[in-house]
Amino acid sequence: MSERGEGTYLLLISIHGLIRGRDLELGRDADTGGQTKYVIDLARALAGHEGIGRVDLVTRRVVDPAVSDDYAVPLEPLSDKARIVRIDAGPGEYIPKEQLWDHLDSFMDNLLNWLNEQPRLPDLVHSHYADSGYVGVRLSNLLGIPLIHTGHSLGRDKRERLLAKGLTRIGIETVYNMGRRIDAEEEVLANADLVITSTHNEIEEQYGLYNYYDPARMVVIPPGTDLTQFHPPRAEERIAFADQLKRFLDDPGKPLILSLSRPDERKNILTLIEAFGESDALQEAANLLIVAGSRDDIRDMDSGAQSVLTNILLLIDSYDLYGRVAIPKSHRADEVPDIYRLAAASGGVFINPALTEPFGLTILEAAASGLPVVATENGGPVDIIANCRNGILVDPLDKAAITSALLKLLGDREVWRRAADHGIDGVRRHYSWKSHADIYLTRVAQLSGRHQPIPAQRLTRAFRYRDRAIFTDLDQNLVGNPDALQRFVRVIRENRKCVIFGIATGRRIDSALALMKKHRIPMPDVLISSLGTRIHYGTALTEDDWWADHIDHHWNPQRVRRALKNLDGLQLQSKIEQTGFKLSYYYDPQKAPPVEEIIALIRQEELTANVSCSFGQFLDIVPSRASKGQALRYVSQRLEIPLENILVAGGSGADEDMMRGNTLAVVVGNRHHEELSQLVDQESIYFADQPHALGILEAIEHYDFFNACQVPVTENE
Repeated sequence: MSERGEGTYLLLISIHGLIRGRDLELGRDADTGGQTKYVIDLARALAGHEGIGRVDLVTRRVVDPAVSDDYAVPLEPLSDKARIVRIDAGPGEYIPKEQLWDHLDSFMDNLLNWLNEQPRLPDLVHSHYADSGYVGVRLSNLLGIPLIHTGHSLGRDKRERLLAKGLTRIGIETVYNMGRRIDAEEEVLANADLVITSTHNEIEEQYGLYNYYDPARMVVIPPGTDLTQFHPPRAEERIAFADQLKRFLDDPGKPLILSLSRPDERKNILTLIEAFGESDALQEAANLLIVAGSRDDIRDMDSGAQSVLTNILLLIDSYDLYGRVAIPKSHRADEVPDIYRLAAASGGVFINPALTEPFGLTILEAAASGLPVVATENGGPVDIIANCRNGILVDPLDKAAITSALLKLLGDREVWRRAADHGIDGVRRHYSWKSHADIYLTRVAQLSGRHQPIPAQRLTRAFRYRDRAIFTDLDQNLVGNPDALQRFVRVIRENRKCVIFGIATGRRIDSALALMKKHRIPMPDVLISSLGTRIHYGTALTEDDWWADHIDHHWNPQRVRRALKNLDGLQLQSKIEQTGFKLSYYYDPQKAPPVEEIIALIRQEELTANVSCSFGQFLDIVPSRASKGQALRYVSQRLEIPLENILVAGGSGADEDMMRGNTLAVVVGNRHHEELSQLVDQESIYFADQPHALGILEAIEHYDFFNACQVPVTENE
């Protein structure tokens, strides 16, 4: 792998799905589809470019006897300059992406630990899908590097389609965690330097639904196709997969109508079978080959795939299509190119009847293999068919239109030949991975110099031998029980050689210092004030100027104030509580809109900011790069103290992002009754019985925090 100065270091993040460099299990489930192949091919293509020094594709490590051991290997080479890096997060077993949200902060923290062990930090981070976007935003903000994002599919678009099918908003939220997904997508669009899409339709029809929609930061770069794998059949080529079809088909010599996708309801396979079953002409002209993932026992599959496959079999039986439909139980990833060529050699047609298709990688693969296509008119196929002129677009719910299009291509050999030739030529001209990488790196080069990486040097010798830290809020944590506070101070002083004492407060620095003096709280080593917008070190209160410059990114407090000016139940606090990086309001929950609506209003104005509510009555708004949690992680980097060695105490909503992830967290017993309640199920967060500083002392004992503390001894001491 390359070292600093030997080309650009790209970090790709794709968290969910089963990702490996060979034999991709495409179609195994809804999370292991086109995205997994896309990111593998992208990593290899970019690594092959002379301007790239290193490409790491980061995903979640899975240690689960139900899946291959390949997914537990921490590092897997893809080429001499590319590899897959697997990071632990959450349980070892393989879980759907909808269940990953509570583990993404740990993924981020574990990834950062891994990066700190590498010879250099990445120059760019490129996130794929909303969950990776959540991590990508935080990594980009912390390291001061540009963020590139590819959505693949979007939550707002999916929610609209699910609502149209009759699902309720509550049901959608329960199954898909849609609120968190859409929030993450909005946050990504607010912070990304470049959004890469596959089609113009994706920009206009899907991203256009978002408040932070900004086409100026979006570029269409279609994914490539591996033309060494996908090519037309050769004369007299013997394709072994044909043997699997003989047991299904009465006349295997007929042309094949090929459908290849995972068994997902959105792929609309059932409508295709209905169209085939209701058309004698189609059944006379061709056989139907359905390749819908691999299965051992349908009863062991997830409910969505189980339902689709069961209904496929029921429809085949209902229309009595035995002998005319082939639905093999399994196929290997390396057999997919053979399957396309088999259909092309038969004079068949590829069909993608999905309800909507974000891009349509299978259409490109089919086209490169010499197969004419019939494809959904919703989404990416519109661009592909326009560029390649290799098939017909249809309404995926119009069975008559599907039948007519298939018969047109199957029934006229000259029409079939023109579509096949156009497809082969069009893919070579418009959809090669080399072309993709060239355009990608040209656009990415324009982002250089727009970010300032985090300072690399240690702060001062004063922190040199301290291997752990305690950070706590002032109000409701330290202040409230004088005796407990003095006991806590005594513990800190007894362990001062190995522990850094930090305070993270929403108060302004002058207000915090006054409160500390009043209650005889010693000066902390690190003081994070004004909700993470200012950082000071030591008794001299030396300010971190880099942090102040860093969080000023896209901050516009005047426009935020104007956006909230006329809201009932919101009243600006006194000037003494305001700073250049913090707007503070009194919040009356009886009159004011819910906090979620206030966030939505800020987004509608295309403003980037973090909003937090504390004790049910204080609403604070700070820059998107600022929060207690982001400031804490920055300090952790500067001090080179792992988050796993930092105990964080909190009691209000403003403390939440400090507590998620890898910190040792405690919620004190006198917490606000509603805020932080959603953290109860987080195994890494301890809920103390005792209030105030007693709760922190309880956590110190619970975590046995000081027992492992070892102070290095040098000859000069």
